[in-house]
Amino acid sequence: MSIRKLRYLAGASTVAAALATAPLAHAETFKVGIVSFLSGQAADSFGIPAVNGAKFLIGQFNAGTAPAPYDKKGFGGMTIEPIYVDEAGGATKQVQELRNLYDREQVDAVVGYVSSGDCLAVAPAAEEMKRFLLLYDCGTPRVFEERSYEYVFRTASHATMDNVSLAHYLKKHQVKVDTINFINQDYAWGHDSLKDFQLAMKVLYPDATTGEDLRPKFGAGQYGTEISALLSKSASVTHSSLWGGDLQAFILQSAPRGLMKRSQVVLSAADHVLPGLGKKMPDGVILGARGAYGLMSPESALNDWWFEGYEKANGVYPVQAPYRMAQALLGLKLAVEKAMAANGGKKPNHEQIAAALKGSEWESPAGKIRMVLGDGHQAIQDTAIGKTKWNAEKNRVDLVEIERFPAECVMPPANMHSEEWLKAGMPGAKC
Repeated sequence: MSIRKLRYLAGASTVAAALATAPLAHAETFKVGIVSFLSGQAADSFGIPAVNGAKFLIGQFNAGTAPAPYDKKGFGGMTIEPIYVDEAGGATKQVQELRNLYDREQVDAVVGYVSSGDCLAVAPAAEEMKRFLLLYDCGTPRVFEERSYEYVFRTASHATMDNVSLAHYLKKHQVKVDTINFINQDYAWGHDSLKDFQLAMKVLYPDATTGEDLRPKFGAGQYGTEISALLSKSASVTHSSLWGGDLQAFILQSAPRGLMKRSQVVLSAADHVLPGLGKKMPDGVILGARGAYGLMSPESALNDWWFEGYEKANGVYPVQAPYRMAQALLGLKLAVEKAMAANGGKKPNHEQIAAALKGSEWESPAGKIRMVLGDGHQAIQDTAIGKTKWNAEKNRVDLVEIERFPAECVMPPANMHSEEWLKAGMPGAKC
C-alpha cells in the first residue's frame, strides 16, 4: 500500500478498544487523510514541511494545548487520527488514493493537495462521492471558477492574489518596467500564474512588452537552455512561478550566471526555498509567499505560538506550506465542532461539516481567513511581498521592504472570475 499511516491514539488500550468495537472507534476518533508530497522534487521544501505542520498541530489538538478558541481536545473531544498519503505519482493515481481513503480507510475528511493538476482531478471525484474534501494549497483559480461544489473547499487564496500583489509591489516601489520575460511550468499552475501576472501588468504597466515566454515541464530540473535565452534577451523584469525543487534548481543555476543582476527577478511563491538556499539566494529578489506567511507573517499571539512551536519542533521556521496546512486544520477543527454542536454533540457527517465550513471565517497565524468566493467554498486572505536580503547576524535570508496588501485589493469580488476581473481593469479593488 502507498498510504502511510501514523496514528495518534491515547495508548494501547484505546487502540485495542477501537479495533475491537468499530462503532465506538467511529464515535471517539476523527480520521483525517492528509495528502502532500512525501517524495519527489516537491517534498523537501514543500510537502514534508506541510506534513510537519500537520503533525505539530494535530499533536497540540489531541493534547488540548492549542490556544483558545482551538483549545478543546481533538475535534470536539474526538481524538484526531491522521493518515498520511504521498501526493507523488500524478493525478490519476491521486484520484484512486482519494477513493481508497474514503472507501477503504473510512476517513471523515481529506485535507490535501499541492499540485493544481491534482486538485482539478480530485475535486470532482470527491463531489461525485459526496465526501468532504478540503484543499489546503494548489493555486489555480479554476477549481471554483469552472464549477460549483457542495463538498469541496479551499481554505487558502488562489494564485491570482500572488501575481496581482507582485504587480502592485513593482508599481508601489516605482520599478521601471519596459519588457518582461517569463519562465513558468507547463501545466495549470504555471499557465494561470503567467496569465494573471500578464493581465495585472497590463493594467498597471500598459506599455510593457513581453520578451521570452518559457514553459519548461514540471520537474525539469535543468534550465541551462532557458537561462541562456533569458540572458540573451534581457528584460526589465523576469517573472516566474516555479516552486519546490524546480525553483531551487533554477536559482542555483541562474544566480552564478548573473540573471538576478541583469533583470529584476520576481517570484510569486518562493519563500519556502529560502531556508534551504541560505547564502546562495541572491539579494534583491522580489518574492511572495502565497500569503502573509513565514518571515512576512503578522504579529499576533496565535502566530507567535505557531511560529515558535513549529520552529522548536522542526529546527527551522515555518514557511508557506505549513502555514497553509495550519489554517486548513484550524478551519476544519472549528467547522467540525460547530457541526457537532448543531448535531446534539454527535459526530457530524460529511454534509454537516460542509454546511458548517461554508461561508465561515476564522483567525489563523497568517491573519483572518474568510470563505467568501465560490459560494462560500473559496477563501480570501491578506498577503505580503518582500525583497531578499542576507542577514549575517542571524545567518539566514531575511525579507525586507515588505508591503502588505488586503485581500480586497488583490482578489476578485465574489461576482467576477479572476480573468474577467483582470481584463476589466480590476474594478472595485480596495488598495
